[in-house]
Amino acid sequence: MKKIKKILLIVQRSNGDVYLCLNLIHELYKYYKNPQIDILVNDDTLSLAKLLPYIKNIHTFSYSKKRDSRWSQEVKIVKSIFRKYDLSINLTASDRSVLYAIFGSKKSISAIEKNSKKSWWKKLLLFKYYHFEKNQHIFLNNLKPLNLLNIKYGYNLESLKASSEVISRVKKILKNLGIKDFFVFHPSAQYSYKIYPANLRDQLLSYLSGIGIPILVTGTNNKIDINIKENLPSFPNVIDFIGKTSLEECIALNSLSLAYIGMDTLNMHIAASQNKRIFAIFGPSKLEIWSPWSNEISLSASIDSPNQTYGNITIFQADMPCVACGNAGCDNNHGVSECLNKINPKLIFKEIENWYQGCKIN
Repeated sequence: MKKIKKILLIVQRSNGDVYLCLNLIHELYKYYKNPQIDILVNDDTLSLAKLLPYIKNIHTFSYSKKRDSRWSQEVKIVKSIFRKYDLSINLTASDRSVLYAIFGSKKSISAIEKNSKKSWWKKLLLFKYYHFEKNQHIFLNNLKPLNLLNIKYGYNLESLKASSEVISRVKKILKNLGIKDFFVFHPSAQYSYKIYPANLRDQLLSYLSGIGIPILVTGTNNKIDINIKENLPSFPNVIDFIGKTSLEECIALNSLSLAYIGMDTLNMHIAASQNKRIFAIFGPSKLEIWSPWSNEISLSASIDSPNQTYGNITIFQADMPCVACGNAGCDNNHGVSECLNKINPKLIFKEIENWYQGCKIN
């Protein structure tokens, strides 16, 4: 295993999963002394994958291509990876991603479902495997392949670094707007069922405006974000940055901010990895898997609570017996999450205000 020169990493889930494999990539690169590392991701996470360090080639899987012409895409991917790697590591337990790992290398490592009768063939064909723990943080799950490779690691979540050129550009934008200290407010998420309702979001922005510090509202150019942008109310100190920054510029913006306020999404994990003060609004997502990782105490949240703080992180949830269900909305089909309607914006504001008044700003 010491002679590993080419590695394939397979991460077929969301942006958060891709971001939270940074430590794995770094440890593999360091241990195997500058190997070639390629990655296979879903195409909706491609922009993030392009920013990952040490990655040479990116293979993509598209669900739209699967609908239109499933087998031609599968054949193309398998041909591009078949036995071209000394080691393949898959971080998801789906049948497709496990097969990609097996095709990619004779030395294939993959997550598999725990206590699943369907995993027998995976155990038989994989070089090594580990169980994906559904009650464990995704950051810790992503480190498990290192145990199988006898590679030591730490628990400090690494962050993506924006280039010096991008940081300078963002600083210039802020300077031209007369902005020094500011909060990032990120109201969107990859899926609509994770988004705080517009009426409550507007109330929160109204309260935050009164603190007297610029609130930079961030987002992309996708359909969800543009809808938020078009309906964003005008308040003093609230500045619309939606669609005005690239992902790398957003990373730089987060790094320069005092705090992150917003939804359970990629930007939250980015800000947490930068050791920012986090005020995160959670709906149905399970905290034990998806809560922000605190480098201050090397922990994430493990219990549900309407309002909890650990290290530099504060999380807000609804006080409901069904929280957190882990479903994609109450209908588990990307519908409305009623729990998000039960989180009082005044309570969120009070936590932020109390912190801001108590901290010393240079």
